[in-house]
Amino acid sequence: MAKKVKLLDCTLRDGAYINNSKFGAPAIKGIIKKMQDADIDIIECGWLKDAPHEEGSSYYHVPSDMEQYLLDYNDRSTYVAMIDWDRYDTSVLPKCDHRSINAVRVVFPRGKAKDGMEVGEKIREKGYQVYLQAANTLGYSDEELDNLIKFANRFKPVALSVVDTFGAMYFEDLEHIVTYLDQRLDTSIQLGFHSHNNKQLSFALTMQFVELLENSKRCVVVDASLSGMGRGAGNATTELVANYLNEKQHGNYDMNAILDAIDIYIDGIREKYSWGYSTPYFIAGMYQCHVNNIAYLRKNHRTNARDMRNIISSMSVEERRHYDYDLLEQRYMENQNCQIDDEEAMDNLKKEFKNRKILLLAPGKSINDCEEKVKSFIKEKKPVVIGVNAINTRYDYDYIFFVNHIRYDYAKEAYGEIFAQVNKIVLSNIHTKAEGKELIVNFNHAIKRGWEHFDNAVICALRFLGRVGVDDVALAGFDGFKTMYNESYADPSLPTLNPNNKWDELNAEIKDMFRDVKLSLGEKMKIEFVTDSIFDI
Repeated sequence: MAKKVKLLDCTLRDGAYINNSKFGAPAIKGIIKKMQDADIDIIECGWLKDAPHEEGSSYYHVPSDMEQYLLDYNDRSTYVAMIDWDRYDTSVLPKCDHRSINAVRVVFPRGKAKDGMEVGEKIREKGYQVYLQAANTLGYSDEELDNLIKFANRFKPVALSVVDTFGAMYFEDLEHIVTYLDQRLDTSIQLGFHSHNNKQLSFALTMQFVELLENSKRCVVVDASLSGMGRGAGNATTELVANYLNEKQHGNYDMNAILDAIDIYIDGIREKYSWGYSTPYFIAGMYQCHVNNIAYLRKNHRTNARDMRNIISSMSVEERRHYDYDLLEQRYMENQNCQIDDEEAMDNLKKEFKNRKILLLAPGKSINDCEEKVKSFIKEKKPVVIGVNAINTRYDYDYIFFVNHIRYDYAKEAYGEIFAQVNKIVLSNIHTKAEGKELIVNFNHAIKRGWEHFDNAVICALRFLGRVGVDDVALAGFDGFKTMYNESYADPSLPTLNPNNKWDELNAEIKDMFRDVKLSLGEKMKIEFVTDSIFDI
């Protein structure tokens, strides 16, 4: 009697998005061996790609590339690799010799079912089992599901998987799709489910999928990966799914082998890479958006969650499901470049700052440690005191200069009384209509692109002051970042603006931007440091 529910571990395939497949030979061998020891039914060993195999990578050109990693090839497990339906030349695929993989999963996009199965037929002719992955199944209309079913019933793959590509499904979505397919799909075809955890529902949906098919005549395949390792928000976790199947579905998976695989191989990877639920990937799930759009906005612009949501929501449904970086950049610029008429505000600031020394109080810890020194400087020099993107209750300010809405909202909520009383210079990317004692100025007056962290608040403040003709600036609290976030700021609760924790890289980039500011302003602005700074060059 065939096993009713089968578990497929896709760590080496979906996890390859995280580390560009560079697991290393020991980890590939070890993960496969531990999955064998755990009696995982289907082990996905990686991808077939149109490129030569590099040792230690889970990208293979031909199945024989995998043989070196299979230490105990046996008939208890099915060994599988995935191909993109249009990105692998099946003519190079040799006949199945049962020494490496014995099955291939073909993933195809919505609207390409017929084409995907034509590729699958070429693979099956060479002796491999064929599994099919219908990407973005949530996007299918009932009519499109009928078309998928028609081709699948004709082709008869081993399994057809529902794929929640964008991590966007709710329970009723899955129930509708699974019920529809189960009623119409040939019972010889197994139904599979591959989920993503954008809405923290991956494991719950996997359990629901199994339970929806408890009374069905067909077998079931569920995908999972160790610690959920996978692109973006990751997947259902092998350890949770295996434990659920053991406790509720007559499974017999060795949990010790699974946990050993995590301890030995996955925990070390997590120290270098990150995956799993996050607010940006929740936004991807909310809008059924390709994760590459999210990754682009995070990497190239460090876009905060609210702006990310606004940018993604400005795109059409079809635009979100693909990734067009030129379009995304255009939408980002439209979101940020809120052009306003700030001529009056700029003129007022030019008059007020004319022939005055400006003290920029950055949020570094030194403004607490060197409070007496800074206050002595203020008493002696009588500068215009401008706080940079933060409020410190030890000081009185003439203005606060705000660069982003996260720090703006934090100051407003944490220090409401001071916030209401103090004058504020607010960039137009935060909002375009003045509230209370605010002067709104165009975002582009304060930035210069060309660096990942071009919107560093002190650098923006210096560029802006140059715009209004300031020629004498002192800096305090522009310390430089330390390795621990709460060691860097006078206010340890200040929201972080550098979630990647790459402090040395950030310091180097700020230093380069500071050089550029000094070079561009030349003799027009004198800059001095009141407190020690790694940027004092």
